[in-house]
This record gives sequence, C-alpha cells and structure tokens, in this order.
Amino acid sequence: MAVAEGRTIPFTGPEGIETGVLETFEYVGPDQEIVTETREFSPVCPYSGLPDFATLRIVYTPGDRCIELKSLKYYVTSYRSVGIFQEHATARIAEDLFGVLRPKRLTVITIYNTRGGFDTTCSVTLAS
Repeated sequence: MAVAEGRTIPFTGPEGIETGVLETFEYVGPDQEIVTETREFSPVCPYSGLPDFATLRIVYTPGDRCIELKSLKYYVTSYRSVGIFQEHATARIAEDLFGVLRPKRLTVITIYNTRGGFDTTCSVTLAS
C-alpha cells in the first residue's frame, strides 16, 4: 500500500500481473509484421498508487503463434492495480509476450502521458 496526502491507496506488486490469461493461436503464412495498440494501458505508480496512463504498442513478427486479442486485453487490464515502474512494465510485457509467442521479433513500446513535466517513452526489443 502507498500513502498519499493522508490517504491510503491500495495496490499490488508485479505478482498481480495475470500472465495465465494469455492465449495464442496457430499462425501459418508468410512473414508479416503485426502491430497491436491500445491507449488504455494504466498501471500505477509504485510510490503513490496513482495511475500512469500510456499508449501500449506491440509490434511482432510471428513464428508459428499469434496473440489472441481478448486474452491480451485481460492481461493488459490486470496491470490496473499493479504498482510498477514504467521501465519495468515495458520490460515485463515484452518478456511475457515473448515467452508465450516465441516470435521471430517482438518490440513493446510504452508512451506515457506527461507526468511532472516529463514525457517518457520506453521500448524493449527481443528476437529469437
């Protein structure tokens, strides 16, 4: 829990991220780049418990699996009560997706809304 101006704002740690909901489906076809994006990514600041709003962009070239989008939405939504630094959230998403997809290449980009006068964009690329 975090305490902010006399208020207690409860949140969990990274153990609250629900990786078990991620599902894939078989992909057979030529190499293609798949881009999936949402402007609804909102983990919380691990100091205050207040939300960090971001655009989350996932770019990957599948091996033999693609991500099922409903399961991805449940996974992304599980971050809403997780206190995690922006850089760690980006890395964790890349690692989790790479683990279930085993793509040829995967890039996860988070573009956070301005906070404290700073714009932050994080990017992690993994390749097999």
